[in-house]
Amino acid sequence: MFKQKRMIFFYTETPLHVGAGRASANVDLPIQRERVTQYPMLQASGLKGVLRTDYRERNNLKDDDKEVEMIFGKAGEGGESFAGAISVGDGRLLLLPVRSLKGVFAWTTSVHALETFRRAASLTGQEIQWDVPEPTDNNSALVGDASDIVLDNKVILEEFSFNTKVISQVKAIGDWLAKHALPAGHQYWRNALPKRLCILPEDAFRDFCLYGTEVQTHIRIDPGKKTVQTGALWTTESLPVDCLLYAPMFAMDVRNGKDNITAQEVLGKFNALHQSYLQLGGDETTGQGWVSVCLYPKGE
Repeated sequence: MFKQKRMIFFYTETPLHVGAGRASANVDLPIQRERVTQYPMLQASGLKGVLRTDYRERNNLKDDDKEVEMIFGKAGEGGESFAGAISVGDGRLLLLPVRSLKGVFAWTTSVHALETFRRAASLTGQEIQWDVPEPTDNNSALVGDASDIVLDNKVILEEFSFNTKVISQVKAIGDWLAKHALPAGHQYWRNALPKRLCILPEDAFRDFCLYGTEVQTHIRIDPGKKTVQTGALWTTESLPVDCLLYAPMFAMDVRNGKDNITAQEVLGKFNALHQSYLQLGGDETTGQGWVSVCLYPKGE
């Protein structure tokens, strides 16, 4: 039974490609997506691997050191094996930036995405106090007071126009996320989030998640001829900069049967993640996948 729980927020600083490993009709290397909603996601196995690597490097440890195995587990056909004391869930999308005719861009979400976040937060024992508005109709977008993205009572995202409804809860949601999910050093973005937050109809948000991602074209050059090598042209899908994702993290007492390390001590070993950076996904050598990390609650 997991005894200690918290949420991890990931804010994309550079485009993020966490590949699904198969081609789709529109892109050669698509990103991971939830099966039902088709929202972009980060699979838990990949997140746990990144956390293991970061913990090992942060503490100057090797992968088979006892401390690493105590926290993340030890597997093998022969000899000792036991499960890890830390567990991380899938990373889910909460805010997606979309180009806006006014205000440059909007952070978009939906009632479904917000309620899914609240359900995940409740699973970690964190009750979110703000109220989620009722779902909107297919032609309306919910914004907060003094929104920066409203033009003539409309929000225009890409080529789509939505009537606006000013709802006080939108600013409350934006204020909470700015305080707890964005790094302290991102003060401009913290101030902007409540004024650029937009709650879209479910179908519209789903469509932006499907077709509003970043697609990059890659080539490989023949070093002798300085031309593109035959067949060396492909496209890669990425989440754009300024996305916000989250994942639950759980801890329990170390399970190797030897060391008496409590779940609270295990979770405390990850406090250094708060206000730090991780690199997720592929294209590491071209600067992709940098995310800033916030913990909620942040720990001591």
